[in-house]
Amino acid sequence: MESCDVLVAGGGPAGSTCAGRLQQAGLDVLLLDSQIFPRQKPCAGWITPPVFDALALDADTYRQGRVLQDIENFRTGIIGGAPVVTRYGTTVSYGIRRCEFDHYLLQRCCVRRSLGEPVTTMVRHDSGWIVNGRIRTRLLVGAGGHFCPVARLLGARIGREAAVAAQVAEFALSPAEENMSSVPADTPALFFCRDMKGYGWLFRKGNYINVGLGRMDTTHLVQHTREFCTFLQHHGYLSADLDGRFQGHAYRVYQGQGGRNCIGDGALLIGDAAGVAHSHSGEGILPAIESAMMAADTIVSAKGDYRREKLKPYADSLTGRYGAGSEKVTPLHVPSLFLRMLGARLLSSKGFTRHIVLNRWFLHANQNMLNSKQH
Repeated sequence: MESCDVLVAGGGPAGSTCAGRLQQAGLDVLLLDSQIFPRQKPCAGWITPPVFDALALDADTYRQGRVLQDIENFRTGIIGGAPVVTRYGTTVSYGIRRCEFDHYLLQRCCVRRSLGEPVTTMVRHDSGWIVNGRIRTRLLVGAGGHFCPVARLLGARIGREAAVAAQVAEFALSPAEENMSSVPADTPALFFCRDMKGYGWLFRKGNYINVGLGRMDTTHLVQHTREFCTFLQHHGYLSADLDGRFQGHAYRVYQGQGGRNCIGDGALLIGDAAGVAHSHSGEGILPAIESAMMAADTIVSAKGDYRREKLKPYADSLTGRYGAGSEKVTPLHVPSLFLRMLGARLLSSKGFTRHIVLNRWFLHANQNMLNSKQH
């Protein structure tokens, strides 16, 4: 029977980051993922510079042979309304392709792994686990996204929880389509639903287009997505026929004590499995990486004792980083009738768009970098 100190279930940014840090600390780590990498991952594929800082990645090195689209401006508004263009004059974000980014991080972490193997069974044995009937491990780290089996093990009511549902399509432009495209590569578009329960996006990354829409209210998601694409086509932003190209995915925004239970005896959750996406924007990559770093620090400090109380510092770190609840007003989960009524007017304001929507909600300009002294 194969054995390891820690089994990480999921090879995305959270899983590879956590696994790599644990291995560097001297632990024997095995990473499992149900898919073979590189693999397609439904996602807008937008990251902020703090992602590179957290991972100690050099942007110029990463872009060699990969898509890394500099973003300097944004086009924002209400679906069906006139857009506001906000210009920064410098790179404030990047567009990536998740199939490339995730594969790069997985290769970079250099941990032992078994790809194409889903986690199917987890049986408690002594103070550890028997996984898939063939792997003995002392600790399970769930990094398998919203539908992670370790999350279900820890009580997640998958399919019965409040979650963001999204549809995403990413495809390459032909040379002729690229020449005819009216979408500036450095200016992604963000258009909010009129009820402020979600938003759609259109990103061009070199010769790739990424378009999608996500909503907290999943009713008629396909219809909302179709209407958004019609709006983009009407204004000349999108000409391609997207029938059959969309993929669906789901995730939970961070809800603190009202969210998923992220720790248990011999198990914890990170990334989308833990539901740590930013409530303002739905961004999940940076909080996934941060949660992986915090989890790794807690695991190393536990020194092999993975009882729930020894893993509690991780849960405390999440609360300290992201807050105890989700009372903040956000475009994905808006408790304020006032904001819903005035959404169109607010999003037509250049000042509100720059300082609140972009700087605060999407670029996190007011958030300090995570470091070892913060948890």
